[in-house]
Amino acid sequence: MRSISVFGATGSIGQNTLDLIARAPGGYRVVALTGGGNVAQLAEDARRLGAEIAVTAYEDRLEDLRTALAGTGIEAAAGAQALVEAADRPADWIMSAIVGAAGLAPGFRALRHGSTLALANKESLVTAGPLLLAEARRHAATILPVDSEHSAIFQALAGEEIGAVEKIIVTASGGGLRDWPLEALPMATVADAGAHPNWDMGQRITIDSASMFNKAMELIETKEFFGVPSDRIEAVIHPQSIVHALVGFRDGALMAHLGAPDMRHAIGYALHWPERRDLPVARIDLAQIATLEFYAPDPRRYPALGIARAVMETGGRAGCIFNAAKETALDGFLGGRIGFMDMAGVVDRVLDAMSSDFRLSDPPSDLEEVLAVDQMARERAWAAIETRETA
Repeated sequence: MRSISVFGATGSIGQNTLDLIARAPGGYRVVALTGGGNVAQLAEDARRLGAEIAVTAYEDRLEDLRTALAGTGIEAAAGAQALVEAADRPADWIMSAIVGAAGLAPGFRALRHGSTLALANKESLVTAGPLLLAEARRHAATILPVDSEHSAIFQALAGEEIGAVEKIIVTASGGGLRDWPLEALPMATVADAGAHPNWDMGQRITIDSASMFNKAMELIETKEFFGVPSDRIEAVIHPQSIVHALVGFRDGALMAHLGAPDMRHAIGYALHWPERRDLPVARIDLAQIATLEFYAPDPRRYPALGIARAVMETGGRAGCIFNAAKETALDGFLGGRIGFMDMAGVVDRVLDAMSSDFRLSDPPSDLEEVLAVDQMARERAWAAIETRETA
């Protein structure tokens, strides 16, 4: 029986993971489940799956979690340190689906046990890709991508030499605002940006999809995980969300991965790898779909892609700064302090400002430095938001 832990169990990735696990009763021993403020869902899942421990990221919700788990024998814990300690519990397979930089430390700690880390936390590769991959090698651990695009690339590369790759294309739906007139985008509300035409995701990632910051992160992830030069990585708009990624080879062949827009594809592939097993996902009927569209993204509509291109070329600390500023800018938009199209300007301004503090291309030496740079970038981003508010 395989032992598993799910970090970020109450989010969309986590819930889809638990759905697959629940469909194989007796097939898994659940070690740890972690979540945020939705302690009712966390406790319900921990009870249903018989987890050893449930952890909420919020210390002020600990008593609520304990009450919800009373009489079950399931441990309850809370806070950032408790998340790391839960990751220290050995498990064969660990889902890293905590959103944001908060997922960094638990992911790094889990690798110490030589586990298989199913990585849905984009920030780990964007902010500390070389460090994370080195940590995996040090402990003979395996990292499997869970983003639908990177899972698709991983599958398209099976049995192939990375040196034969000519280009990698990640696809993007274009988000919920893709058909809006360009001049209307500055007026987009949180509700407007938070509605996705194809995918069922959380609010933050859905808004990141509308701004294409999500895709910008994925471009950086692609470079870090697969080691392909940035000039061989591109994004295209694909409204149907059927083709998740394509890999072009030097002989002119283009391998595409197709699947219904259901995250259980990528999660199930990582859960069962290196095998393929039945998954409860829709099968594609190409005759019914009839048309698959692709077109280049408009840089005026999606400035995040251009910023990501510069970050990939710079390397070093730039990814960490980019992510921290992006998360903070999104907080500013959610809080009504800046507009939808102001987010990219905040990120660009922070990268420019911090280039005078140190050379961005210098890589961080360890996780502690990554977290220090992250905090510095967040402070700069809030300052940039305040400046825009008073302008």
